[in-house]
Amino acid sequence: MFALALRSLRRRAGAFTATFLAIFLGATILMAFASLLDTSLGEGVSSANRETLVTMANVVGGWGLLIVIFAVASTLTLSVRQRGTELALLKSIGATPAQIRRMIVGEAAVVAVIAAASAIPLALLAGHGLFAMLVHTHQLAPNVEYVFGPIALSMGLGITFVAATAAATLAARRATRVRAAEAMTEATTEPGRMTKKRIVAACVFLALGVYLAVLTVTVMRDKATDAMSTAGSADGLAAIGFALLGPALIRKVIAIAAVPLERLGGASGHLAVQNLRRRSNQMATALMPIILFTGISVGTLCMQSTENAVTATAGVAKTADQKNIETLNLVVIAMIALFAAIMLINTLVAATTHRRREFAQQRLAGATPVQVLRVVALESTVLTATGVLFGAIASLFTSIAYSNARADTFLPNSGAGIFLGMVTLAAVLTFTASLGTARRTIRTPAIDAVTA
Repeated sequence: MFALALRSLRRRAGAFTATFLAIFLGATILMAFASLLDTSLGEGVSSANRETLVTMANVVGGWGLLIVIFAVASTLTLSVRQRGTELALLKSIGATPAQIRRMIVGEAAVVAVIAAASAIPLALLAGHGLFAMLVHTHQLAPNVEYVFGPIALSMGLGITFVAATAAATLAARRATRVRAAEAMTEATTEPGRMTKKRIVAACVFLALGVYLAVLTVTVMRDKATDAMSTAGSADGLAAIGFALLGPALIRKVIAIAAVPLERLGGASGHLAVQNLRRRSNQMATALMPIILFTGISVGTLCMQSTENAVTATAGVAKTADQKNIETLNLVVIAMIALFAAIMLINTLVAATTHRRREFAQQRLAGATPVQVLRVVALESTVLTATGVLFGAIASLFTSIAYSNARADTFLPNSGAGIFLGMVTLAAVLTFTASLGTARRTIRTPAIDAVTA
């Protein structure tokens, strides 16, 4: 089946673009931050500089690792789900579940190796740029030399390979559990309920977020900036929890918004509502980066804004540790924002391109190109609104907890402006990716798209 996996990769190279990009970006982030560990082991590195390098690598790299694994798993799951018809046909002609699993895992392994290896040059540049920033902000001594060595390579290549193959194994198991006839049905309709494992995982992440928020306002209340160690992770854990509940969140939102959408959008609104109900799992994959982007960005920026306000009110200059923490927070935001933005565009482009036949069938049934684009715009509106709503809720786990611990108030400093900025950026990315791809897709004549 490995030979079949190679032939499948050659035949469907374009379909693996989303998976390739997710692994490529993940490997880049992991290797860039892991290179700081290589650098910390260099000769002549003082204990203070070593602590700065290790802290940056562990904190930011740790968050990067968690988000990368989550993103790679979501992208691979979407890819396997989109191939439901193909996998069902393989079953119907005699392919065994074990053979199909080996094919899917083999494809993921090949893509992971190629993507991770391709990411090495960019990771080297990104790691060196991060190192230069630390030197420029006087957080590292000028005599420290940057090293991109075995730790960066082993973590980047090894972790992304394990994450990709593990995610492919889980996705393949789900795809091969059902019979051929049932698989053909599921290729056109999605299962209505989430798995118990996914629900349990979501509850665990949300519970951890609540735990860290409570810990911040109680145990860490008088610990100054040390409270960031608990508050800073609360929004990320909560955002992951909400992202795992994506399909259910979309169905709940559409249940509330269905009537207004159908009244305001007419036929396009009705079709958008039906699509969102039928494709809640697929839409949830695109919802994930919006929730992560909004939740972690807003939460961390509000936390840093609160800290800046507390320092300004006290009338004292920032210490070296406070400057290091601020740099760390800004690096976290930059990394997550960039990664989430690219993953959002990547996922939406892949999901919208896959709907080429659906758009063509709508046009053959009498829908105009404008009506098709209106449907996509309404879907994007619901997607953005859902993502920023639950992302904002996730951000409160950090912003409110830290504001109460440091400033003795539940109102974060400058929260409204930060939220509006993040919402605007999320909306621009979502609409640009989905409408831009849909517009290019419907340029193909409907007959050609249906018969392709």
